[in-house]
Parts: sequence; structure tokens; C-alpha cells
Amino acid sequence: MKIEHVAVWVDDLELMRDFYVRFFDGKANKLYRNPEKDFQSYFITFREGGARLELMKRMDVNERYPLDMLGWAHLAISVGNKQNVDYFTDRLIKAGYTCKSQPRITGDGYYESMFLDPEKNVIEITI
Repeated sequence: MKIEHVAVWVDDLELMRDFYVRFFDGKANKLYRNPEKDFQSYFITFREGGARLELMKRMDVNERYPLDMLGWAHLAISVGNKQNVDYFTDRLIKAGYTCKSQPRITGDGYYESMFLDPEKNVIEITI
């Protein structure tokens, strides 16, 4: 058993697709459209056999949750090693994205940094 994908509602589908493709080497499928439901989505694949991220857009989904609430807290992306965590962190800072925490070893032993993506979803970059 494995997690096949995680989905997130977004406001700007193209902006979010470009972010995950540009900064995390994701591969996007062709835009899916369902005119009957006014629904559009992209699946972002990060590596063969791994979980995917589905970016979804529908005009009637437009309420944003606060950052700290019950439910999903963040998306963790493994980049393989400490040097890559540092590299991705530096790259996102230079591109102007909000760093919530610099690379560090957490109390439970993870080496990670935390960012906000373009729509303020929390991304954890880890080994």
C-alpha cells in the first residue's frame, strides 16, 4: 500500500504548476478540464513510482483556511540529503519565497526547512 497522490485546491493553477515544476523538478501532465463541473487540474509527478500532487481549481472553491488549524499541516518533499535541503532552501530564498524556518535538525531528528508556496501552503523540505 502507498499514498498515490495528495490534492490541494488552488486559486492560480498555472502559477502553482510552474512553482512545483520549476523548484522541485516536477513533471506536469496536460491540463485536465471538466466543463460540466467547471473543474481543472494538473497532476505533478516528482519521480517514477512516488506520490503525486494534484493541483485543482474550481470557481466555487475560493475560501482559504488559516495556517494553523486542525487538518493537513504541510507537504513534505524529500530531496535526498542535507546538501540538497540547503540548496533548495537557498534557491527559494533567492527567488523571494517566504522561509518559515531555516535548515535545522528538529527534535525528532529530521533535517529540514519550511517554506510557503505561492498560495501560502506550507512546504517542508527534508532529507
